Amino acid sequence: MSEATTESGLPMKAVYGPDDLQDFDPATMLGEPGSYPFTRGVYPSMYTGRPWTMRQYAGFGTAAESNARYRELVANGTGGLSVAFDLPTQMGYDSDHQLAAGEVGKVGVAIDSVDDMAVLFDGLPLDEVSTSMTINAPAASLLLMYQLVAEANGIPASRLTGTIQNDVLKEYIARGTYIYPPAQSLRLISNIFAYCHAEIPRWNTISISGYHMAEAGATPVQEIAFTLANAKAYVQAAVDAGLQVDDFAPRLSFFFVARTTLLEEVAKFRAARRIWARIMKEEFGAQNPKSMMLRFHTQTAGVQLTAQQPEVNLVRVAVQGLAAVLGGTQSLHTNSFDEAIALPTAKAARLALRTQQVLAYETDVTRTVDPFAGSYVVESLTDEVEEAAMELIRAVDDRGGAVHAIEQGFQKSEIERSAYETALQIDSGERVVVGQNRYRIEDEERYEPLRVDPAIEVAQAERLARLRAERDGDAVDRALDGVRAAARGTDNVLYPMLDALRARATGGEVADALREVWGQYTPRETF
Repeated sequence: MSEATTESGLPMKAVYGPDDLQDFDPATMLGEPGSYPFTRGVYPSMYTGRPWTMRQYAGFGTAAESNARYRELVANGTGGLSVAFDLPTQMGYDSDHQLAAGEVGKVGVAIDSVDDMAVLFDGLPLDEVSTSMTINAPAASLLLMYQLVAEANGIPASRLTGTIQNDVLKEYIARGTYIYPPAQSLRLISNIFAYCHAEIPRWNTISISGYHMAEAGATPVQEIAFTLANAKAYVQAAVDAGLQVDDFAPRLSFFFVARTTLLEEVAKFRAARRIWARIMKEEFGAQNPKSMMLRFHTQTAGVQLTAQQPEVNLVRVAVQGLAAVLGGTQSLHTNSFDEAIALPTAKAARLALRTQQVLAYETDVTRTVDPFAGSYVVESLTDEVEEAAMELIRAVDDRGGAVHAIEQGFQKSEIERSAYETALQIDSGERVVVGQNRYRIEDEERYEPLRVDPAIEVAQAERLARLRAERDGDAVDRALDGVRAAARGTDNVLYPMLDALRARATGGEVADALREVWGQYTPRETF
């Protein structure tokens, strides 16, 4: 029989058997669920105790519109919220900035101030709902706004649970929503670690993301290798800043994609857990088992959704969600079937959530931990993915670590090469995409997507004008001076940032104060 290959280019046999596991030692490579090296899952009972957190990603237009969507998701059974911010917010610009023109509210919600954040979460029980925020360079400001809103509602920061993505290194590799140079970005992230340890102890301070690299074209092996290499850089930066590894590492979390290639995805998640456990124990000397746990959120693969015959995406998402569950994810977002066309409609978002609920309550995959343990194919693939990922991590280390490798363009060029190969395979028909390059229909039913009203930009500018007119301008200026002073020195910048936001400085003004001191990153031209 001829051999096929996985998404990562690893050989995949037609038949696996005992000989494929002749070097497999269950005691050292598997262990028990909830025990080092966590191959079988980070918790002993996994979903047999309770299902994963169903965390649906949403955010568009104004804070009020997004709030209505959140209320609907919570009413339909969502256990965790995940906020999408628009590009100006992600880049640290207010909605009335000239660079924000045409982008306000388009790919997420526009949040300019603590006033917007209050509207976004109005009526939601912040001490009961876990909130994830997909925000990176300005992550500190958005987290502090969230804290201020909670405190205004009588909820102390110590009771807040959730995650900020806060993963800037992958922005230099795959997405581009960076602001400050890498060294200053790492300082800010270390400040967030220290601040949350002291003030918001139940908060996950970073969600180190392979998802966006995968969306840019990374293979499963590249996804986990470059993600864990970035994670090593964050841990080292925090240790270099004087933090003890077991003080912050238990609050680290990760974010991966789930593709339709179910077997390799399951192997990828299991391999990632094992690699991270060994890195933390052997390289960083972690003593707390929680420091060695790779806890992760998963989102189904947006890049695999098609605008053609979009209803087929319901099937893709179900398979991808199953891969994440079989791989042991801690939380899951299932994409809406219409996302390849525009923002999801309310019905599509509800169907995405129902997909998770069917997996959790109508299948039997939640009745046993790590169903594929001992599988000839999955254990073999797990070993092969681990070996290939470790080879790439060593390649990053040989270039001086993640930051230096980024500056040399290593990760970006590797991902671009993989993306190009995939595009060629789809164009040639070697890789089948149902409805796109095979099984097409000529006269498709027209689908009417949800669109964002361009008047939102004007409304946000008016809100900002009122905010600036009503607040104490002198108090804002003094608070922003405090941010600049901390940025020039060595103090934790989050405390003066909190003061500035409490005085109703905008997110853009806080970002600008840091830009004035730290500068703005300019990438190298080409590689």
